[in-house]
Amino acid sequence: MSTGFYWAERCFWHSGGNYAGNAPVGGLVQPLAAGGLPENPEGKRRLKNLADVTGLSRDLVQATAPPATWDALARVHDTGYLERFRAMAEAGGGEIGLRAPFGVDGFEIAALSAGLATGALRAVLTGEHANAYALSRPPGHHCTRDFPNGFCLVNNIAVALETARAEGRLTRAAVLDWDVHHGNGTEAIYYDDPDTLTVSLHQERNYPLDTGGFEDRGTGAGAGANLNIPLPPGAGHVTWLAALERLALPAIRAFRPEVIVVACGYDAALIDPLSRMMCTADTYRRMTRATRTLAGEVCDGRLLMVHEGGYSEVYVPFCGHAVLEELSDSAVRAPDPFADAYAARQPSARFDAFAAGLIDEMAAALAP
Repeated sequence: MSTGFYWAERCFWHSGGNYAGNAPVGGLVQPLAAGGLPENPEGKRRLKNLADVTGLSRDLVQATAPPATWDALARVHDTGYLERFRAMAEAGGGEIGLRAPFGVDGFEIAALSAGLATGALRAVLTGEHANAYALSRPPGHHCTRDFPNGFCLVNNIAVALETARAEGRLTRAAVLDWDVHHGNGTEAIYYDDPDTLTVSLHQERNYPLDTGGFEDRGTGAGAGANLNIPLPPGAGHVTWLAALERLALPAIRAFRPEVIVVACGYDAALIDPLSRMMCTADTYRRMTRATRTLAGEVCDGRLLMVHEGGYSEVYVPFCGHAVLEELSDSAVRAPDPFADAYAARQPSARFDAFAAGLIDEMAAALAP
């Protein structure tokens, strides 16, 4: 069984529009490497390049997909919002929502990003691939039905899920979000949906400041189908694995989804500029391994990773490579050049014990 790797060069051309200074980006002019935003193409492009250079790409099925259609976007997003977004893009770009800037091609590329996630999910559900990775950009997990924020213009995962449902391929799904920022958009979209379990591991009160509380469990028919796992700043390898294995994965196991979709952000890594966490490439390897094992138990291995955040251009490629190695059972390795230095900077045993106590409290609150 194969691992699909869905990507499109055009997604690397998404720009921050008015954040890009005086550079005339858009059309056939690529954005600058940074483009004025922490969310820039280099981490994603360098992940793809690293996989090509190591030979890991040969163990993946390279694929792409068409942009999400208007109807697919409208299953998730308010049409008034989509119309404003498209009109602003056609007029040259700008900023809509909160911290969600884009250039002249913004709408087109956001639809393509959602299309990659959609195509990858379809291939997993039809059995074309055992699992898949969508190198989507711009990211999506902060975008609600009508409010883009945090660099997210379209909720890629929600568009993929609702397309699969419209095609009659899916009923129950679990979304596991290990981006360091709370997956507020996905939570909001599915907060009253009993058929979609949303689980978010994140740094407490990083972004957004007012969402992501453990007490937020869903509402109406969706009560109990949302789980937030806020972790204290400074948590590292031990704490993130413990939170995953003691809280997130048991919730997914009990839910019995037909597919697990991971909002795969790498911004909990030790040197990420937008977080205060201390994960390493091995953390992402181990989280992927554990999640893939669970997928084998509950949903015939159906697992999709959708790329979200991660803002260290140097370290994201090694974290992502570790994830792809685990998904594909590849023997190709990209040794983490920072492993020894980062191991020495992990939290103390005293901190890990404190964090373990917080996890104990959450586990006790969830116990039947």
